[in-house]
Amino acid sequence: MKKRGRIVAFFLIVLAIFGTIGTTVTGIAKDINLGLDLQGGFEVLYEVEPVEEGTEITRSLLEGTVDTLNNRVNGLGISEATINIEGENRIRVQLAGVDNQEEARELLSTSAQLTFRDVNDNKLLDGTDIVDGSARQDFDPNTNQPLVTLGLEDPEKFGDVTEQISEMTPPNNRLVIWMDYEEGDSYEEEVTKEDPKFVSAPAVDERLNTSSVQITGNFTVESAQQLADIINSGSLQVNLNEIYSTSVGAQFGEQALDKTVFAGFVGIGVIFLFMMVVYRFPGIIAAINLSLYIFLVLLVFELLNGVLTLPGIAALILGVGMAVDANIITFERIKEELREGKSVVASFKNGTKNSLSTILDANITTLLAAAILFIFGTSAVKGFATMLIISIVVSFITAVYGTRLLLGLWVKSKALNKRKGWFGVKQDQIKDIKDSREERPVLMFNRELRPVDHRRKYFIGSLVMVVLGTVSFLLFQINPGVDFTSGSRVQVVGESTIDTEEVEAGFDELGLSPQSIVLSGDNNEMAVARFDTVLSDERVAEVQSYFGEQYGTQPSVSTVSSIVGEELVKNAVYAVSIAAAGMILYVALRFEFYFAITAIIALLHNVFFTLAVFSITQIEFDVTIIAAILTIIGYSINDTIVIFDRIRENLRFKKKVTSFKELANVVNRSLLQSFTRSMNTTITTLTAVLAFLILGAQPITGFAIALFVGLLAGSYSSLFIAAQLWLVWRGKMIKKKPVDFTKKKRVEGPQV
Repeated sequence: MKKRGRIVAFFLIVLAIFGTIGTTVTGIAKDINLGLDLQGGFEVLYEVEPVEEGTEITRSLLEGTVDTLNNRVNGLGISEATINIEGENRIRVQLAGVDNQEEARELLSTSAQLTFRDVNDNKLLDGTDIVDGSARQDFDPNTNQPLVTLGLEDPEKFGDVTEQISEMTPPNNRLVIWMDYEEGDSYEEEVTKEDPKFVSAPAVDERLNTSSVQITGNFTVESAQQLADIINSGSLQVNLNEIYSTSVGAQFGEQALDKTVFAGFVGIGVIFLFMMVVYRFPGIIAAINLSLYIFLVLLVFELLNGVLTLPGIAALILGVGMAVDANIITFERIKEELREGKSVVASFKNGTKNSLSTILDANITTLLAAAILFIFGTSAVKGFATMLIISIVVSFITAVYGTRLLLGLWVKSKALNKRKGWFGVKQDQIKDIKDSREERPVLMFNRELRPVDHRRKYFIGSLVMVVLGTVSFLLFQINPGVDFTSGSRVQVVGESTIDTEEVEAGFDELGLSPQSIVLSGDNNEMAVARFDTVLSDERVAEVQSYFGEQYGTQPSVSTVSSIVGEELVKNAVYAVSIAAAGMILYVALRFEFYFAITAIIALLHNVFFTLAVFSITQIEFDVTIIAAILTIIGYSINDTIVIFDRIRENLRFKKKVTSFKELANVVNRSLLQSFTRSMNTTITTLTAVLAFLILGAQPITGFAIALFVGLLAGSYSSLFIAAQLWLVWRGKMIKKKPVDFTKKKRVEGPQV
């Protein structure tokens, strides 16, 4: 009865999981806020400076500025606006889904300092003389032209001003209305221009005793309404200097979303298939829990009101790799126990127990890298880090507890007692109970291999690659994106192949000279133009308008000042350095100092190879590559720790090691025991990365390449560099004095 009850419970739980997912996932997915790169819009980082010299930028002043900006954004009808204070004097504004980026930019950046002056630029009235919220768009009753009306606080004061103006000799009898008048501006100069900076300058022939004033000009209904909205939102007591911006066309974002989601589905589907083929019944259990993992990550992200970006989707799919890894570690341990001739119940109990500490160590180190990425990253990278942190935590819960719960129901029902083949273990692989050997050799491809005997070849191979990479750095360096240098980047997108000469001719027509134009995409449907100067707001609007008409899609434009570029480089160095230091400390505490140092050497080896590939290929190195590198660090330490954990475990079985040969045998056995797990984890994670590389959106191509190279280098270094270096270093000490490894206590995780 118990047997049947547990199996019924399994199916009820599975039905509940998929019933919940099926009925709620669509609503959750729709409620998640999409980033600029997935729905279009723009992001701008302002440096705040006081309007009046000597004014201190305080927190309350910044908060007041944010409130004013929010009021202005609300006037645009934008529901997905994010405006945050950063540091002591910066404000970051993200407007996703905005249709008219030029209008939004102008609405944000103006200080809205309304002043009324005479032709000699003397201030007569300012914004304090206007009734709050009184500005509205109206029409001239005589000409039906759009205008803006304002309510006056003191009609008598306005009468005095107009009387003073009327007494001036024509054509000097004009009341000049300015928005954001700056020191050095002059009516005399501006009146000669086709598009003067002042709003209007009506002639005044008599005293006007009125409670309202009209602002006329060459307005459209939209521009008059915009001016009214700006005035009603209030003036800013600060100047906003743009030091970084990026804009993405709505169609471009929609294409990126479609491609990335499709790549994610393909990658996850292949991973599910791989797990079920290799691990049979446990693989089916893993697929169920991986589905639950994806659902829970989206749910948590939606509850946190997170903003999902392209790198965020990549982090979600890469989190599948982390969850798969935890399952693979557990399943491989169970299979090892089964091969030793133990029962299914005993194998499940010992396998889950022995794998828990390894999974815990691997997840904590990756979590450390993600946390550092969140602290030092910019907005898009923070989104990636947030998703990665959520993914790691949820993958640990679903892989450790979810998988074990579901598989445990079947194991404890004893329905699998005579079905060891359901775990992917063949009968001829199971140890004969008559075999009295304490330790059977670990076979790979039906042979007893000894990778430790070839360590010099691995060292020489890596050394040669380091030399080649160093030569490439000296000759070519790295091709930094505008994220790390001051300048602008324009991505022109077409429906079919783009001609470089056409794009170059377009920039010539606009009076712009790109530093370089590079075609990209599967069919060269994108041209990326680089400028070594920061394009002004007006220039950005011209570029977007021109190429939007030419190709039907507004180009994506990024501008970065030298200040931001320098900070990104500094923060990137800090992030990598602190991540490495934190991992050294953690591994030293959990294992030993020798393990920590060799693990970091392996990490530097992987990061260097990734950078070398970017140097050789000259692929643009942007800020998302930093996210990829820190992910590589987390994955590499994950892989290395799994192998070190197995070495540590086998050393405890040996108790005391008296010679280098004994230590080499332990390391060799540990490598062979970990080889299948490392390869399967790498294959599943690379499957997701390859899906993004081949099927994903162009903006994450560099990100995917970095991950692909880093993961390959990480698997290689974990198996053939880190453990071998530790063997050489630790082996020299054992020659001097035998080590009793049983004295080092292992920290166990909770039992399941």
